[in-house]
Amino acid sequence: MRADELVPLGRTELRVSRLGLGLASLGGLFEPVPREEAAAILDIAWDLGVRLYDTAPVYGYGRSESRTGAALAVRPRDAFVLCTKVGRIIEPGGPDIQPIWADPPAGVGPRLDYSYAGVLRSVEESLERLGLDRVDVLHVHDPDEDFGTAVTEAYRALAELRTAGVVGAVSIGVNHAPVAARFLREAASPGPDCVLLAGRYNLVDRSGLDELLPLCAERGVAVMAAGVYQSGLLADPRPGAPHGYASVPTELAARIAALREVCADFDVPPLAAAMQFPLGHPAVTSVVVGARSADEVAQNVALFDHPVPADFWTALKTTGLLPEETPTPTGLRG
Repeated sequence: MRADELVPLGRTELRVSRLGLGLASLGGLFEPVPREEAAAILDIAWDLGVRLYDTAPVYGYGRSESRTGAALAVRPRDAFVLCTKVGRIIEPGGPDIQPIWADPPAGVGPRLDYSYAGVLRSVEESLERLGLDRVDVLHVHDPDEDFGTAVTEAYRALAELRTAGVVGAVSIGVNHAPVAARFLREAASPGPDCVLLAGRYNLVDRSGLDELLPLCAERGVAVMAAGVYQSGLLADPRPGAPHGYASVPTELAARIAALREVCADFDVPPLAAAMQFPLGHPAVTSVVVGARSADEVAQNVALFDHPVPADFWTALKTTGLLPEETPTPTGLRG
């Protein structure tokens, strides 16, 4: 298994690379990314065999989609899988402002809208920004914001677009595994094809394993695992580091320290373990990680391809850092 290995996306006809590139950074997540660097990020990802790209209208209020479309315009359309999202319309005066975006376009903002008409408008505007006539995977973004409308009207719109060939696969993009499980159970048949699960199936938080991942495996729903660094905590656990935690709970900090000790014992970079771990579950097709520079993309690919011995995963279970029944990539890599 390598970052550039192409595998089927669940029950769909799409094929995706094991490593996907999250493109929030292109919209200026936390700090600006120059246009030239944004292009370089996508260029090196392509050169290294990454063929799965995930963006959204809300990422920089349209900026990520526009930059993504410009960079991919010179690539063969059938050679990559592009994901974007619905649930937020970008328009003048949009009130759902998010302070995480650096230097967003002036005068516009997101507005939550999971209605049938709103979703169709969102898709039309995304296609215009992307310069494409179809989207490979379309996620209902954060359906918990208006679950009733999302699971009925938004899903109905996407299902119709899937039938029309404008969308290759219908998905949901969530931060909460129970929300995704509920959506899969309540959506009209045949239901979503995929789930983008952020931060709920990694070496620290495995709540996705309680209900959602077994349900996906049972139904042939592909899972893309994002947030595998636990908001950056696995990348840099130091107090004050940009890992999304105002203060790290003592028990969690101790677990991270113990995990890093096992990594050191086996000469396994913690981020290599973090990226490879979710792929031990049969429902997980790909891991999606972001990058702020071309160098970070190259580093991510190298980490994904770093050999991790089967004994490493055994050691995590022996030390209690993983429950014994947790599926691991043993046999996939070594």
